[in-house]
Amino acid sequence: MTEPILSIRNLTVDIPTRHGLFQPVRNVSYDIHPGEIRGVVGESGAGKSMTGNAVIGLLDPPARIATGEVILHGRRIDQLDAEEKRRIRGKEIGMIFQDPLTSLNPLFTIGEQLVETIQLHLGLSATEAKARAIDLLDRVAIPNPSERFNQYPHQFSGGMRQRVVIALALCSEPSVIVADEPTTALDVSIQAQVLDLIKDLARERQVGVILITHDMGVIADTTDQVTVMYNGEVVESGTTEQILGAPTHEYTRSLIAAVPRPTLKVKRFPLIGYGGRATEFKIADLARNWSKPAPSKSGQLVEVEGLTKRFLERGALLPSMRRYFTAVDDVSFDIRDGEVFGLVGESGSGKSTVARMIATLYPVDGGHIRFDGDDITTMDAAALTAYRRQIQMIFQDPFSSLNPRMKVGDIVAEPLRHHDLLPAPDIGERVRELLDRVGLSADAWRKYPHEFSGGQRQRISIARALATQPRFLICDEPTSALDVSIQAQILNILKDLQEHLGLTMLFISHDLPVVRQMCDRVGVMRQGKLVEVQETDALFAAPQHPYTQELLGLMPKLDKLSDEGLATEAAGV
Repeated sequence: MTEPILSIRNLTVDIPTRHGLFQPVRNVSYDIHPGEIRGVVGESGAGKSMTGNAVIGLLDPPARIATGEVILHGRRIDQLDAEEKRRIRGKEIGMIFQDPLTSLNPLFTIGEQLVETIQLHLGLSATEAKARAIDLLDRVAIPNPSERFNQYPHQFSGGMRQRVVIALALCSEPSVIVADEPTTALDVSIQAQVLDLIKDLARERQVGVILITHDMGVIADTTDQVTVMYNGEVVESGTTEQILGAPTHEYTRSLIAAVPRPTLKVKRFPLIGYGGRATEFKIADLARNWSKPAPSKSGQLVEVEGLTKRFLERGALLPSMRRYFTAVDDVSFDIRDGEVFGLVGESGSGKSTVARMIATLYPVDGGHIRFDGDDITTMDAAALTAYRRQIQMIFQDPFSSLNPRMKVGDIVAEPLRHHDLLPAPDIGERVRELLDRVGLSADAWRKYPHEFSGGQRQRISIARALATQPRFLICDEPTSALDVSIQAQILNILKDLQEHLGLTMLFISHDLPVVRQMCDRVGVMRQGKLVEVQETDALFAAPQHPYTQELLGLMPKLDKLSDEGLATEAAGV
């Protein structure tokens, strides 16, 4: 085998705190060879990104490398001064960060940012740098690169911004690229484009890639080697086939068992219990005090007919000069009592816009929404208040949907107070019961959202959504930003809610294996239109519309993953 481009040897990172010394990374070692993609996986807090930041010299003080070595092309770089590290960073080691919008300066055009980076590292003239920048945009498949060169980041879609970030990483022809969660929250088609580009870089230009992710589908489809991290340490390393197909460490086995499969439907997801961190949910206990409503009049709780939504693109004094964008175009479907109905499609297809109109967060421009036979588009204020009590929404980002200035107890109590559902002395007990049922500690109600992990914050959002005892729950990408173990917890809670409380749900996601596990029927949206609705099993077995076939064809293949731990849970396909 060729000599490694990059070697990490017994790396340990120290962070002094007032409570003592914290070591988020301990004795981590692995190599990167030319043309190799090494996946680094593990839960949030495992030390994956901290290791990557240490390699490229971007540790935030007071964090520092305490022991170990980082060797690039045979030269030790961890002991270099700040100026020498700056010259290496970008020129010899490129970076692709998780959120492309925060990686790009919104005040400068894409071209200005590329030219600046090229001139800094290669010393080219402005004319030469511009030509190189346009060539880079073309190489990462940005359409009309000469025109896009002069546009700003907000004028690009999420996937195109990520490709621009990859172009920035390639400006100086680096030999190593650190890609930190490069496809998180991207839909399946954009994810496929970004991953294909990374694979082409490794194969054609022999770039070594460190791919940091919690997505096992990305690992299975993209990497050659895998390093599994837990609690700051490497617990297992090997080829992708060996790690995914025959893992030897208990943590790796439990991590793989928690991954939703596109071909095997399970009743519940195995929770990761390694290290004693399994969480207990008590939704069955919650059901004892749950007031279940009578079945809907027609068996269909929600009926959407001819739904249309337009957004103003260009304003003008004269109505004839205004320009509108049609986000949702004549969409019709129904959701049956007790059903989980899924909506899938690419970013911008109109999924979340439909959800927000059902939740009355957006006004309806055309069509009707009926809830248990009543048209919400014609309701007066009093009827709308009663309707809103019966529906609740769980959003994609639990942190931005929780008020950071309110304690968790007040956040969960707010719907109870707003709808005047309980006497004031009884609210505290009800809040503590809800938090307990979703697996949070007894003193959680006293704390603020920032004191909880991402998965715990999403459970707080679920507790708040359940406070009014709704009939209908809208879940808009509820697990897209969560790692696989936390995702398993949230999906199990949602399964329990349907089983024990009989809740009806609209489940929106770009993660097709998750949709396969959660939904009874699925609607597929494209460019504002609903192109197909089928029973879930039928849709995944025999999609009818060409777009659905294309979407399922882009889904990560998880056939390399071991099925150990799933046999007793399998419900069959």
